[in-house]
Amino acid sequence: MKRGPILRFFISWFVCGLGIWIASGLLGNDINYNNRLTVIVISGFILALVNAILKPLIVLLALPAILVTLGLFMIVINGLMLILVSAIYPSLQISGFGIALLAGMVIGLVNYLVTTILERI
Repeated sequence: MKRGPILRFFISWFVCGLGIWIASGLLGNDINYNNRLTVIVISGFILALVNAILKPLIVLLALPAILVTLGLFMIVINGLMLILVSAIYPSLQISGFGIALLAGMVIGLVNYLVTTILERI
């Protein structure tokens, strides 16, 4: 089924928020959102915006590093996007870059699983 760009953005927003929530559950106190759903929703929105607007440009600029590392540099880019979101929206607190890398991997896995399920519907 073909989805429009607005629906794809809303799905991305939902997946980003879900990924942040799951990552904070798995990583404990290293990702703090003060147990407020609004922080998850707003953080997911900001992360979806950053991924839609800024991430393609950064991926293009980092293409040599991505190719040399066989795609593993994407984990670093995902971590940087999370650090950027926590800098833009201080209610989401990430304790360090290593935690951001792990959270980026969790969010990427959640994104992969949810989009795979939605493509089959």
